[in-house]
Amino acid sequence: MNPSRQILVVDDDDSITSLLQEYLTGFEFNTHAAHDGPSMRRQLAAQPIDLVVLDMMLPGADGLALTRELRQRSRIPIIMLTARTNSHDRVLALEMGADDYMSKPFEPRELVARIKTVLRRAATVHDRILQEVGSDTVHFDGWVLHRHERRLTAPSGLVVPLSNAEFRLLSTFLSMPRRLLSRDQLMEHARGRAMDAFERSIDLLVSRLRQKLSESSESPSMIKTVRGAGYMFNVKSVQGQPAWPH
Repeated sequence: MNPSRQILVVDDDDSITSLLQEYLTGFEFNTHAAHDGPSMRRQLAAQPIDLVVLDMMLPGADGLALTRELRQRSRIPIIMLTARTNSHDRVLALEMGADDYMSKPFEPRELVARIKTVLRRAATVHDRILQEVGSDTVHFDGWVLHRHERRLTAPSGLVVPLSNAEFRLLSTFLSMPRRLLSRDQLMEHARGRAMDAFERSIDLLVSRLRQKLSESSESPSMIKTVRGAGYMFNVKSVQGQPAWPH
C-alpha cells in the first residue's frame, strides 16, 4: 500500500475521528478529519484525498446528500459508516455512489481491510477498462459511452442519464462483453463486497440498465438473462471490434 494515501474521515463524533486518525496512521495512511459538509469541502480543497470514510448521519447535509454531491464532481471512493440497520438505507447509499459501507459499531481492523480493498479495486477497474476499451470514449453497437463524463449517447443521439451504479455496471459489462457473469462476479466488479448482503439489488440494477438501453433503441435488449447462472452483455462489437468471449 502506498504510504502517501490520504484518507478523510467525516464524522461528527470526535471520539470516532480521533480513534480512526490514530489507528489509520499506524497503517501508514495520512488521515484527516472533518465533522460536517463545510469542513469536508475544506479538507477536499486542501488535500489530495484518495478515499473518504463518511458517516451517514451528520448535522446539516447528511451523508447521502454529501455522497451525491461528491459523485457529481469526483470519483473519489467512499466508504459509508452507518448506525442504521434498515437495508433500504444501505442500498440507497450504494445507489448514491458509495463504494462500500460498514455498520456501527465496527472493528477498526476491518475498516482498514475495506479501505485497502476499495482502493485496490478502484485502481484495478480503472486500469482494466482503459486496457480493454482503449480510450475515454467507448463505442458499442452504435452507442457511445463517455467514461470521464459518465454520459451515454444512444444511436439516435439521445443522451441517456446513468446513475453511478448503472455506470459501473455498464463499464463492467463492456470490459467483458459476451461473457457469462454470475451475480457474485457482477457484485465484485461493479460494487465489490458492499453488495454481498443484497444479492437481489444487483438484479434491480441490471433491470434498470436494461430498461434504459431498450427504451432508447429498437434493437433487442443487450443484457441477456441466463436463468440460474447470471447475465451476459450480448453486444456485437466494442470499439469497432467483434465482441467475442475472452
